[in-house]
Amino acid sequence: MPDKTLDAREIDGEPFGRIVDELEALGEAEQLELLNSFEPEPLYGVLDQRGFDHETEQVAEDEWRVVIEHA
Repeated sequence: MPDKTLDAREIDGEPFGRIVDELEALGEAEQLELLNSFEPEPLYGVLDQRGFDHETEQVAEDEWRVVIEHA
């Protein structure tokens, strides 16, 4: 069960900065659940560069769930 949840669908404007803030605040043993209306493929390279693993699941036609944790 993820420790924190960020629903990018509720963020006005570009959510990238808010996502990065949440990643920087994520503890070593914590998980962040990111909810989005599309698969956030551009984020995957950023996660790899910053030392995070992720698991993505499409839970509805317009809902994607990405669980992120330190690698």
